Amino acid sequence: MQPPSPATSPLTTTAISTSERTKRFRGGQLAVDHIDLAVPPGAVYGFLGPNGSGKTTTIRMLLGLAFPTSGSAALLGVPMPDGATRVLHRVGSLVEGPAFYPFLTGTANLARYDAADRTADPATARARIEGALDRVGLLAAAGKRYRHYSLGMKQRLAIAAGLLQPRDLIILDEPTNGLDPQGTREVRALIRQIAADGITVFVSSHLLAEVEQICTHVGVMRTGRLVFQGSLTELRHTGAARVTVRTADPEAAAKVLAGLDLADPQATSGEASAVLGGVSPEQICAELVHAGIGVRGFAVTSPSLEDLFVGLTGEGFDVSG
Repeated sequence: MQPPSPATSPLTTTAISTSERTKRFRGGQLAVDHIDLAVPPGAVYGFLGPNGSGKTTTIRMLLGLAFPTSGSAALLGVPMPDGATRVLHRVGSLVEGPAFYPFLTGTANLARYDAADRTADPATARARIEGALDRVGLLAAAGKRYRHYSLGMKQRLAIAAGLLQPRDLIILDEPTNGLDPQGTREVRALIRQIAADGITVFVSSHLLAEVEQICTHVGVMRTGRLVFQGSLTELRHTGAARVTVRTADPEAAAKVLAGLDLADPQATSGEASAVLGGVSPEQICAELVHAGIGVRGFAVTSPSLEDLFVGLTGEGFDVSG
């Protein structure tokens, strides 16, 4: 069965936008601190950060499940929460894990979700439910009780609930959290499929593998603040490349690197290194040879995504999954 086409929508410059969005709890905790999100239409936007950095609170505010302290937000160009009734039928979501009746089948659970949607047409419910189950690969398990589903199947059923109607935007909060490797692969493949259908996907995560495998854009949170936002390519360019020279005289090599005005020259056992900057690797190698330094090895390396995230957040990320 072919997936439904996304709902027709007016042209908007962003699928999700916020301006100075802030959430302070009654006890005084500042959970979200003046963030400005800009999610391009059609993107798979990874909303990243360590646990407790404000990701879920931000998502709950976007969907009208929590009230902001200040700032503004819009989904698909419609202000939230005032425009909730006008736009939320075009938005599918999974927040803080799926919630279904364990004694009902996958089909019966989705039927109850659909019946609670005032915009859904009862006459097309059966076809839409079958289509959503087929889309997430659960049609063969449609008659199976939810309590017998694996964790991966439960997550996919929750995503199916978000796809019962044509959507322009899907918001997923930690969709692979707690899954085994097979379940994780299944959900990631599903996210890629949804994005291929032209739907914008906003997915929060603390797993770097999510970023590298499925995301086109990222926003990085640190203690309630958005510390980076842009494409993956832009993120990679934020880290300076280093040149590393293997030599028997690292101290002398480090002096040559410093003489070329390369930043942070360092000498360790058998190696010298520095930030590459605007000097070409060829020029550096030539200067080393001209200074009479024997070069055993020469390499230019860029920081890994893990290094970049640690630099942005001050914490490590889970790179597994």
